[in-house]
Amino acid sequence: MSYSQKALDFLEEGNIEEFNKQYNLALHHDSDEMVYSLAEELYSYGFTNQAKELYEKLLKKFPDEDELRTDIADILISEGNTDEALEQLSKISKDSPAYLQSLMVQADLYQTQELFEVSREKLLEAKKIEPDEDIITFALAELFYTMGEYNKAIPQYLTLIKKGIMNLSSVNLVERVGISYANDSNFENAIGYLKQIKTVDMSSDVKFETAFTYLQLKEYDQAIDIFKELRDSDPQYATLYPYLGQALETTNKIEDAYKVLQEGLSVDQYNEKLYLATARAALKLSETDDALKYLQEGNKIDPDDIEIVLELSNLLVFREDFDDNVKLLNTYIENHELDPQFYWNLAISYDKLDNLKLAYKNYLAAKPYFEDNADFLKEAALFFREYGDKDNSYELLSRYVKMQPNDEEAAFMLEEYLD
Repeated sequence: MSYSQKALDFLEEGNIEEFNKQYNLALHHDSDEMVYSLAEELYSYGFTNQAKELYEKLLKKFPDEDELRTDIADILISEGNTDEALEQLSKISKDSPAYLQSLMVQADLYQTQELFEVSREKLLEAKKIEPDEDIITFALAELFYTMGEYNKAIPQYLTLIKKGIMNLSSVNLVERVGISYANDSNFENAIGYLKQIKTVDMSSDVKFETAFTYLQLKEYDQAIDIFKELRDSDPQYATLYPYLGQALETTNKIEDAYKVLQEGLSVDQYNEKLYLATARAALKLSETDDALKYLQEGNKIDPDDIEIVLELSNLLVFREDFDDNVKLLNTYIENHELDPQFYWNLAISYDKLDNLKLAYKNYLAAKPYFEDNADFLKEAALFFREYGDKDNSYELLSRYVKMQPNDEEAAFMLEEYLD
């Protein structure tokens, strides 16, 4: 028995002391073929230092064996020594039998460094050399997938699938095509592939993508079923909760949606959008106290989320908490973070607080933005009328009556201006 085989036997037994002895004997006494075989086995076991030592010994003896350079480069990359790896690979000439492999190693290296364009160049060069090589096609597909260029990834995956290759390097190619179509907003094609996969064989990410795709196709029952299965199998998958809540709300299961969104908050307490969705569900159930609590919490987490600020402001106006609304919105106006609805809500609040001057100022500020909003036109026209600004009152009433000709009260007030 060779020293290499003895070393491997001791390694499998967990006898590291004897393994080291036999390894050193193999390094100095075994044939080149046995040393290379031992290096391959040790690399597969994760003993990269020893494998690299063996490869380097062989490279000194056979400096033209470029395959050894790619083996060493692989190990250097795994160790994070990318510059040394590239130095090894740069010594491989284009006419070398190992040049194709060196391109693949370089492409992988540049991809891990997120130098995607350089990685693409290496793979396209490899593709010219071996246009029908499946592993190159797969590498290109994976690169495009990682880059988010799904429309370019899909043809590469389909080329492999048409050859009958459904899995490669532990990657399900049907999943990849389905998710790529979904991310490219081609939901009809996406679901055609995703539904071929049994739910029990799906990862959490694939379950989510499948349910999300059904949601986009308005196939709510299927979306709900898969979202629930994902929740049961992976309750910490926080992203599912807003979408499951959305699907349940759309099917008028508001109470169920509310419970699901609350579950989501127990999983992800720092997701401001989840607080917003939960608050909106609470409002649909007339749970205004809870809605207020959720919106205030969401606002604390992300004060810059204007959507939450608007929802919170609208609720404060509805609850007639006018002082709180003024305090809230003035903070944003002082920081020049404006939304037209701020002006309208402030106008209402100041009017109710009998600060007519500031109410007038905010109605004027809101006016250009709501010229097609019948509710605003009538409300603001009545305010301007009481404030004594007949010109603005007349202008807004005229526009309102054209939109709502059956409003006799408004028509009568308008006629008063014409008399």
